[in-house]
Amino acid sequence: MVPRATTLGHPSRQAPSGSYSERMVVEPVAAPRHADVPALLDRLRTALAGGAPVAPHRGDRPPPALPEHDPAALPDDLAVVVGTSGSTGEPKLAMLGAAALTASARATHDRLGGPGQWLLALPPRHVAGVQVLVRSVDAGTTPVAMDLTPPFSMLRFAEATARLEPGARHYTALVPTQVLRLLDDPDGAEALRAFDAVLVGGAATPPALRRKAASARVGVVATYGTSETAGGCVYDGHPLDGSAVRLEDDGRVVLGGPTLAHGYLGRPDLTPQVFVTGPDGSRWFRTDDVGHLDDDGRLHVDGRRDDVVVTGGLKVAPRVVEEAVLDRLPGARDAVVVGLPDPEWGQAVGLFVVLDDGLPAPSVADVRAALRGAVPDHALPRLVLSGDAVPLRGPGKPNRRAVSDRFDVE
Repeated sequence: MVPRATTLGHPSRQAPSGSYSERMVVEPVAAPRHADVPALLDRLRTALAGGAPVAPHRGDRPPPALPEHDPAALPDDLAVVVGTSGSTGEPKLAMLGAAALTASARATHDRLGGPGQWLLALPPRHVAGVQVLVRSVDAGTTPVAMDLTPPFSMLRFAEATARLEPGARHYTALVPTQVLRLLDDPDGAEALRAFDAVLVGGAATPPALRRKAASARVGVVATYGTSETAGGCVYDGHPLDGSAVRLEDDGRVVLGGPTLAHGYLGRPDLTPQVFVTGPDGSRWFRTDDVGHLDDDGRLHVDGRRDDVVVTGGLKVAPRVVEEAVLDRLPGARDAVVVGLPDPEWGQAVGLFVVLDDGLPAPSVADVRAALRGAVPDHALPRLVLSGDAVPLRGPGKPNRRAVSDRFDVE
């Protein structure tokens, strides 16, 4: 069994020396080059043990200026400051404590079957990449870091997988697009089979991808969470041990448990708007997502509240249409649904789709015929565009505003 580190998250954290203002540093992150990851790993290990907190950023750019804040008001166990995805307005910086990060890492290992060795395939300036390193520190193992120079390379992933130590459990974290590309390549699919679990997050995991992974004997685990929850805290629809999910009356997803961030650095005005305390003293994070629970309590995230399309007075959850496109439109590799201004309907359902190489762009009639019966009639797209790739705003996350702009241009 891989030994578990025991030096993390001590209850009465005291900085080794210096004031909070001296402790608050921006630690460069060597993304996309993997060679500098050991330095970040050492700094992260120190931060988790009570040293100066780190704020990872792109290693090929100068450190960004932190927002103004009161150093004396920083949380006692602050370990990592990580950016949110910025899907609504300006990105914020979530303050994650050592206790929250450690709780997330240990709950993940408990759910997956025990500690193991991780492969870093996501930039460590985002929470998913940071958590690969935190889990490695917690497990007492050395992660393997692939060369993250864009574009994502199936060959580099396979080469990094080959460097994993034999005899240990093996894990990695990817976004859906990466998994799909690997599954489409024989060497990539073989590399994926080397892992006891492949965490998939950052964007919705379509049912078609799950089926494809299962047929290739790849153990995919769909994760859901945010920077404010120290990454994924719901695996395959069920919260990790210690975490909790509830829905507000309008379907808003609310997450609770020991993995929650303290709040936003330099934005005390925003923190109480989304981090709330229940009557029993428990803390909750109000996400911008809506969802529903099935009969066995499994969470299904339907999309972001502000992404919902209202057409003719009826609501359309983009994710439902996107999953139907990937499942029923031949050759569809990626899909994004947006609401577009319409003088008659208020909004019209617009579909941006990426097809297999060489396939002709589908017509609106083709798409509507493929989806009819799978989604309500009011959710059938009225406008369709195709392109080579979906514009992104983070690892695996579609930039819906940029997609809408594509329709304006056309």
